[in-house]
Amino acid sequence: MADQEKMPFLSHLEELRKRLISCVIAVALCFAICYYFSESLFQFLIQPLKAAMPEGSHLVFTGLPEMFVTYLKVAFVGGVLLAAPFLFYEIWMFVAPGLYRHEKKLVAPFVASSTILFVGGTLFGYYIAFPFGFKFLMGYSSEYVKPLPSAIEYFNFSLKLLFAFGIIFEVPIFIFFLARLGIVTTDNLKKSRKYAILGAFIVAAILTPPDVVSQFIMAGPLIVLYEAGILISKMAKSSKAQDKEKTEAGR
Repeated sequence: MADQEKMPFLSHLEELRKRLISCVIAVALCFAICYYFSESLFQFLIQPLKAAMPEGSHLVFTGLPEMFVTYLKVAFVGGVLLAAPFLFYEIWMFVAPGLYRHEKKLVAPFVASSTILFVGGTLFGYYIAFPFGFKFLMGYSSEYVKPLPSAIEYFNFSLKLLFAFGIIFEVPIFIFFLARLGIVTTDNLKKSRKYAILGAFIVAAILTPPDVVSQFIMAGPLIVLYEAGILISKMAKSSKAQDKEKTEAGR
């Protein structure tokens, strides 16, 4: 049994409310910090596009408040990323009362691995996917057709891709917990490999620009992460067996 008695439903809601308030405060504080550097952060964000655009090209904004809104969005996203370790910690602490004592010790690995994988995914998108993808798309410009992307359009486009890469890099974490819960097994994952590969290309086709280069850049890591998830599922099964032994020994 878990270390603590089951909490009443209203107590769960109260606990959830406190966790959400803490998360909002953390994001708000990080937002304030990031807004001070919002212009620098935006300049950093547009570097992959800037490097791929023809010489003399530039971004534009077509509405008076557009850049102000863009900087607000940049600061908000930066605030969420900066607060990510704390947000993952709060998520874990909300579910912790329903876990065994030895399972609660996973909080540090969970927070660290979730943060590292998400940030690693966004960095992969920024440094690997963006340069190749933008260079390919800018190849359609000519003497008579010049690219003129707007600042807000680029931000929304790049944000969607960065978060997509960050989320797909969390695949090993999802597989680990699914394996711990017994929802998936190593054998099932191996048997579903061909469907996973197909699914990786479908997801990449939906989330990336309509070009083969970007799709392969996203689908490739997703397939590799799935294979890593198969290995991780073995670890999850082994650790689950050890935890079961500890639980029975502690009774």
